[in-house]
Amino acid sequence: MQKITPFLWFDKEAREAATLYISLFPDSKIKSTTVMNNTPSGTVEILSIELAGLEVGLMSAGPYFRFTPAISFTVACNTKDEAQTLWDELSKGGMALMELGEYPFSEKFGWIQDKFGLSWQIMYVGDSPVNQKITPSLMFVGEQFGKAEKAMSFYKSVFHDSEIIDIMRYGNGDGEPEEEGMIKHARFTLEGLQMSAMDSSLDHEFSFNEAFSFVVNCTNQEEIDYYWEKLSADPDSEQCGWLKDAYGVSWQINPIALDEMLKDPDQEKRDRVTQAVLKMKKLDIRQLEKAYNGK
Repeated sequence: MQKITPFLWFDKEAREAATLYISLFPDSKIKSTTVMNNTPSGTVEILSIELAGLEVGLMSAGPYFRFTPAISFTVACNTKDEAQTLWDELSKGGMALMELGEYPFSEKFGWIQDKFGLSWQIMYVGDSPVNQKITPSLMFVGEQFGKAEKAMSFYKSVFHDSEIIDIMRYGNGDGEPEEEGMIKHARFTLEGLQMSAMDSSLDHEFSFNEAFSFVVNCTNQEEIDYYWEKLSADPDSEQCGWLKDAYGVSWQINPIALDEMLKDPDQEKRDRVTQAVLKMKKLDIRQLEKAYNGK
């Protein structure tokens, strides 16, 4: 299991989206499905999929959040034909943010929102080695502009097996409105998950939100306590294991044991655990186990 898992919040379309996404990438599949009953969103379906080697969670839980380009998936393509095919498929019902074409950084690149609103950056990389085909990419805009480097350093201090791989900065020849020294593009890893970050001073009407979050899979309460204390910066956003950090990025601090409880075939056990989760901010494994065992 990945230590950190990208997680996508849909209104009703999680299964439809999962089916589409796994059809686009070889070696992809739906790994598991979980249903939570009697939540504020009604019946919630959660799917775990493997997407070109990357574990991703998807949830249908109501129309409360919409995806924004602040977090996107960047796909590394070794051929131009692959980039074109992905673009063609993701374009159906979607909207281009940067048209597929030739740019200084890639002979074939495009940025698109698919029909569900999720953003994808399709990039031809030629023969460059690809360690992780799909990379979550964070864009720091608005109030968060200029904080990409600080955020990466903060995440590196929180997650133990982490590294800032490289940083490319805006220079004085890049022109306005971007500011010299800000992050043009950077790569980093957190617990083996490769991610990227950039600053953008353009007047975007969006930022990070709960539609795209990151699950931290914890083995014990000590880990939950540690990540909760380090990451949570907005008490009003703490609920059911969810939190927001100082940059507005949403995280779920999740015990692995909870996933196993919610996969139990006994509906009553799953329902008791669900109700216990709904009453919590930071998740408490001992209390979840009590609910699971009917105590």
